[in-house]
Amino acid sequence: MITGKTNPLRYKSAAEMSATIEEYFKDCEGHVLTDSSGKTVVYDKNGEPVIVGAHPPTVTGLALALGFKTRQSLLNYQARSDKFNDIITVAKSRCEEYAERRLYDRDGVNGAKFSLTNNFKGWREKSESVPEAEAEKPLLYKALEADDE
Repeated sequence: MITGKTNPLRYKSAAEMSATIEEYFKDCEGHVLTDSSGKTVVYDKNGEPVIVGAHPPTVTGLALALGFKTRQSLLNYQARSDKFNDIITVAKSRCEEYAERRLYDRDGVNGAKFSLTNNFKGWREKSESVPEAEAEKPLLYKALEADDE
């Protein structure tokens, strides 16, 4: 049953939400593969330690880390509270920045395009459209006009 009432705000302070957001982004970085004593055991071909558990930051991942059930719940929360609007905007911008960097990466470009066009304002692919008057003309008329020129 829908009552029309909204739930109380999940976070009491901006600092509490900021701390959870920072934990999420830290988790996205993954961690160095180590043995039981904490010593790094595996290095890649460049001599860098192997990182495990790294994953891209996403708006949905951010929403789940903050305790929301959906991405839309996070967006609704952002709209409800001026106190948390800036914090959530900056966190979403960090996700957007990651996706934007992937546009220059051969392996991540398609996923980045999808994420940017569907999750962030101002990221739409421009398509060349034919003016409506031209689109409505039958092909025969277009061919006749081309012959007249």
